[in-house]
Amino acid sequence: MSFTPRPYQLDAIEALRKGWTDGRNRLAVVLPTGAGKTVVFSHLAHQMLDSLGGHRVLVIAHREELIEQAASKLLAVDPMLRVGIVKAARDDHADADVIVASVQTLAVARRREAIRDIGLIIVDECHHAAAPTYMEVLRHFGAWDGVPVAGFTATMTRTDGGLAEVWEDVVFRLDILDMISDGYLCDVRGKRVTVDTLDLNRVKTRGGDLVDGQLGKALEDSGALDAIAKAYLEHAADRAGVVFTPTVATAQAAAAALQRVGITAAPVWGDMGRDERKAALARYTAGEVQVLTNCMVLTEGFDAPHTSCAVIARPTKSAGLYVQMVGRALRPAPGKTDALLLDVLGASTRHKLASMVDLTEREIGDETEGRSLREVAEVAAAAEERRQLAARVEVEEISLFGSSQIRWLRTGDGTWFIRLTPQAFLFLVRDAGTRLYRMRRWTDETGVQPPRDDAARPLPEALAWLEQQAKVLGGAGAFVSKASRWRAGQPSPKQLGLCRRLGIAVPRGASSGDVADLIDQDRVGRVLGQLVPTA
Repeated sequence: MSFTPRPYQLDAIEALRKGWTDGRNRLAVVLPTGAGKTVVFSHLAHQMLDSLGGHRVLVIAHREELIEQAASKLLAVDPMLRVGIVKAARDDHADADVIVASVQTLAVARRREAIRDIGLIIVDECHHAAAPTYMEVLRHFGAWDGVPVAGFTATMTRTDGGLAEVWEDVVFRLDILDMISDGYLCDVRGKRVTVDTLDLNRVKTRGGDLVDGQLGKALEDSGALDAIAKAYLEHAADRAGVVFTPTVATAQAAAAALQRVGITAAPVWGDMGRDERKAALARYTAGEVQVLTNCMVLTEGFDAPHTSCAVIARPTKSAGLYVQMVGRALRPAPGKTDALLLDVLGASTRHKLASMVDLTEREIGDETEGRSLREVAEVAAAAEERRQLAARVEVEEISLFGSSQIRWLRTGDGTWFIRLTPQAFLFLVRDAGTRLYRMRRWTDETGVQPPRDDAARPLPEALAWLEQQAKVLGGAGAFVSKASRWRAGQPSPKQLGLCRRLGIAVPRGASSGDVADLIDQDRVGRVLGQLVPTA
């Protein structure tokens, strides 16, 4: 048996089987694009057949590519399986162990009624399952009558809602950052393509997202397609890529714009001839075409790992759709080190559009320009760790200086310090193996220096001694007193710019003093991290 499952794929199968044992039967698994959901449900079908008591497995999909892909993977996992396909004129279900069927075909009553003895239902791209056609088909095959159902998707979102009516629980979920960290997906780096003449405010919203026709016209009228071609030539000239557009006309015009700058491109769309589309995809796979432009037909079931650039020329408010588009570029391939994401945006917009941060469910900052998703996440994680460490203040320590007018701060590793000037601060070091502390002074010019009175003191005395020295050395300067007026004001652009460069997350509503404290904690923490003060 080939296609040996990865550890997380086995975990997903185990989570489903445990959920069914616990009495829930309509369960979903959310895996990032490229995680191999088809491999997972193929192994699931193979494992479950022996326990179904002669009943069969039904796999439901909604596109031809997904149906063929599922049948192929099932046979790769177990060549002895009898796999039948039911769609359009094909009706190969009589002797099949696993039936892979088109939901459009099963919507025809006589076609679904001919299929019997189903003991497990698998739904590919299950975020579509709230649609009336899916609901009707699922009810017919017993999804609400005890037949176990497994749904697989990269994003459990649907703009018109209703998914909670179908799926009782998401029993397994894997974040894209875990896939990147483990080497199963490529890291992705974002770049904004800002088109000043593109006015998305004039594009209306319908069903929770921007209207395709109006969006396509706005892109074409603004000259955005030429800007996309120029950006591709500048940033991705050596990359194979896919451009996502809202309309067929826009896909065709985008291909023409790319061709004008010397990049081989071909458009594909849903209603083009089957043979013509297959030929275009084959040319892309063979490297004869560098870029495919498409009208939303490559968001699902498209598997071309050498793709290393995704152009989102279809701005969207749907995080789910955004994830589907970007996911096409994240599969690893020989010689591929990362993926590039080109986001096409107007100069400003009232719409809250999905962006690279929506690829992960973790809390990360919005400043992604020039950074990879992994780098952004690491900066956010480090900032959160510093915040949590700084918050671990023992109650008895707070009482020592809570009423003080001195601005006490603490580094990420718990070192207490007082900033005297931008170039100097005082801090406490703990004697190894004791509960005694000594004061140290650091300046840009001299580095770390001990005071003349270098006695080791218990923490209360050490804090009091440090505060007394701060008053002597720093006076009533603005960098010492908590009562300085400037601290209550709004953060300055210079402060915020420095925070962005350092990767410091600034809480909403933070004052100028709050931001200054964050910067001080970051800088002093970095300085102390490079020093080994002598006790």
